[in-house]
Amino acid sequence: MTWQSLSTWWWPYVFILLAGWLPTDIWRWIGVLIGGRVREDSEALVVVRAMATALVAGVIAQLILYPSGSLAGSSMFLRVGAAAVGFAAYLGLGRRVIVGVLVAEVILISGLSLDL
Repeated sequence: MTWQSLSTWWWPYVFILLAGWLPTDIWRWIGVLIGGRVREDSEALVVVRAMATALVAGVIAQLILYPSGSLAGSSMFLRVGAAAVGFAAYLGLGRRVIVGVLVAEVILISGLSLDL
């Protein structure tokens, strides 16, 4: 079965609904239903936080090591440097995520505009 074998106009929308929205939305609703009953220091919540942190770290590593799009044209030095300086800004300026992200973005955008 391929995309070309289904000639109806609505099939891509059904696929997006079934493969994209439904699996993620189910977990959101489960989180809403049981979120109020889980203690903040429970072992289950520690595991969930660890998995979420690992997923974010994996996405960041993939963007740095195997970039796509316009980021692929940048040097590894620029990508790693922007991430390192952003992390240092996060640690040094009050552990605020937005500060680290903005500092890293400014460095990355400046480096891309200067063709570093």
